[in-house]
Amino acid sequence: VFPRRRLPPSSHYQEEESRDGRPPLVHRRSPRIRRVLPSRLGPRILLPPPPSLRPPPPPPLPQALPEPPHRGAAGAAMMDTVASSYANALAEVAKSNGTLEATVADMEKVDRLFADPAVQSFFANPTVASEKKREILAEISGSSELQPHTINFLNILVDMSRIDIIAEIVKEFDACYNHITGTELAVVTSVVDMGEDDVAQIAQTVKRLTGAKKVRIKAVLDPSLIAGFTIRYGSSGSKFIDMSVKKQLDEIASQLDFSSITLA
Repeated sequence: VFPRRRLPPSSHYQEEESRDGRPPLVHRRSPRIRRVLPSRLGPRILLPPPPSLRPPPPPPLPQALPEPPHRGAAGAAMMDTVASSYANALAEVAKSNGTLEATVADMEKVDRLFADPAVQSFFANPTVASEKKREILAEISGSSELQPHTINFLNILVDMSRIDIIAEIVKEFDACYNHITGTELAVVTSVVDMGEDDVAQIAQTVKRLTGAKKVRIKAVLDPSLIAGFTIRYGSSGSKFIDMSVKKQLDEIASQLDFSSITLA
């Protein structure tokens, strides 16, 4: 009788057949099994464990997150729809309480305020708490003398994380107001603020050209015009009148031919 040969400690089940055919000696260490064939039959061969006892494959390596999709035509259309919904709601409230004219003035103030890149960046920053944004809005509303329902509307935009599309909402609100009141919007761009008489004369001209019941002038400053002014009106600003010095200079420059001039 040959003595049983002790196997070294292992982290696996090991089975070794004895030389006289006795049952193999089993060392229990883990649920994995290795069969060690006797050396007299040749070199030891490690058989794989049964499939049920094999460890699961390692998880796949993490991959880089895809970049967020750019805002294309579909995204822009969706934002316009959202802005139109908010603008229509505000217009209905203003119409019901008879404050359409005052609300238009409020939205013009809001539009000028959010034209500042610093203000845009602050309210569009998702890391700034909504409470802080409402505090700043309260200060702005007090200094700008906004109506209560306009202030409430801006707070709703902050709570719904839609304050970043305020420019689109103002544009859509203008369209709602013009449709309700039959007003033609004319955007007048000049180098300096125009006088009341000049604005009234431009309004009469646009009224005669469009046949609108009422014309509302929206003034914009642009120093690049050098002098004069431009008027944009019609559906989506499709009509344009350019009375600026910049246009006259561009026309003169386009008519000059400097090809025959030789520079020393």
